[in-house]
Amino acid sequence: MKYLILGAGPAGLTFANRLKELGETSFLILEREEEAGGLCRSVTVDGSPLDIGGGHFLDVRRPRVNQFLFQFMPEEEWNLYVRNTHISMYGKMLNHPIEANIWQMGTEEQIGYLKSIAVAGCNLGTEMPEGFIDWIYWKLGAKIAEDYMIPYNQKMFSKELDQLGTYWLEKLPNVSFEETLRSCLEKKAYGTQPGHAQFYYPKKYGYGEVWKRMADAVKGNIEYQKTVAGIDFGSKTVVTENGDKYQADTIITTIPWTEFGEIHGMPEDIKESVRKLKFSSIQIEYIPERLETESQWIYFPNPELAYHRILVRHNFCPNSKGYWTETNSERIACREDSNNFKYMNQYAYPLNTMNKPEIMKKLLSWSEGKSVYGLGRWGEHQHYNSDVTVDLAMGLAEKINGI
Repeated sequence: MKYLILGAGPAGLTFANRLKELGETSFLILEREEEAGGLCRSVTVDGSPLDIGGGHFLDVRRPRVNQFLFQFMPEEEWNLYVRNTHISMYGKMLNHPIEANIWQMGTEEQIGYLKSIAVAGCNLGTEMPEGFIDWIYWKLGAKIAEDYMIPYNQKMFSKELDQLGTYWLEKLPNVSFEETLRSCLEKKAYGTQPGHAQFYYPKKYGYGEVWKRMADAVKGNIEYQKTVAGIDFGSKTVVTENGDKYQADTIITTIPWTEFGEIHGMPEDIKESVRKLKFSSIQIEYIPERLETESQWIYFPNPELAYHRILVRHNFCPNSKGYWTETNSERIACREDSNNFKYMNQYAYPLNTMNKPEIMKKLLSWSEGKSVYGLGRWGEHQHYNSDVTVDLAMGLAEKINGI
């Protein structure tokens, strides 16, 4: 075929459907699961949808992306929400982000945080450090670093935070002492709104429904339960675990590069660098209890709790109950066994290790020269949200077709 697409998640499905819009029919998607959707799949648990890949929502900030998805699932089938999220600290629920809502703490806590922010390195003009932990202290001050950012990131990503770089955090605004003080005096939030300040979620379904419909739109061009085992860059051939071979003019890979057990025709130094890419695995667990909160999701930096976040589904998924937790696989041993529904996502978050930008730049540049394109969260090894992934996939389909 002309295009071989590896993975039927948001990236692969968007690329395929954009090809179809452009009049291209010579393409095939290989998907290892029994259904499409990738990390955005949903299942029915306790009578309502549950997103097995964790919390996924459609941000409103990319109208072109939303209009593309509304072709498959019209806007009237979505509810529009204003983000309402919290952080569990000091025995109370603080609004997120923490730096904008210190005013919700007690007076003594506010004083401690203000003093800490005042002497943060970014506010004193000291040189920016390279290590992740040092950077958190420099950017946010010791109190936010020690009470929230460091324990939360250790729970979510890894105990060894200094393997992470800081390049992915530099877009975060500085925590201004003046704005924080004004916030405490006037008792209201100041500063930049976080992502998903407004978002869409389906009225009757889980988030996986839109991707199911996109898969249905190209159902004659998808083969399921096809696990990729190897790739040959010379012949542009992909081999599956059961020995099937597929050849294409152009290959689009949205699966993790570490999934290629056999790689032929790639320079040894690049092949070796692929083995250095790291990721974290996350387990979700459904808890059939109703929480009396208006929050849609809550962050838990407390290291004594195994999970780092909960999603309160009855606050975004109508006519549902209960919530689900998200826990790094490294911390599962800390939890008691239960009969609750659980799902382990082996590939949840790409880790932004210090050497990752150089690895991916060299890998993607070389592979594109062989007409093999990495796309999306795993093809590019970037922590993209689904709306960003859709935007990139549409753009790549147009670029390759000269639009």
